[in-house]
Amino acid sequence: MPKQELSDPITLRLPLDLLAEIESVAGTCERSRSWIMVRALKAYMAQEGREILEMAEARRAVDEGHGSSADDVLAEVAAIIKGAAA
Repeated sequence: MPKQELSDPITLRLPLDLLAEIESVAGTCERSRSWIMVRALKAYMAQEGREILEMAEARRAVDEGHGSSADDVLAEVAAIIKGAAA
């Protein structure tokens, strides 16, 4: 597997209790603190980070005139429900 390119070191201040947890997990896994923090950040980006970016993209689309009004969506839902009841 090719070695991943890394950034320059960054400085990060953490609450002491969080740092203690990171160090405990790192010691248990026999990994570095950096390894634990990178995994945590990747998990965040895959979940909450992705959601934030998707919401920003949706807002841009609405600002550009794409999308549907709430009334149109509710009318469509009502039509689907009415069709399913028939």
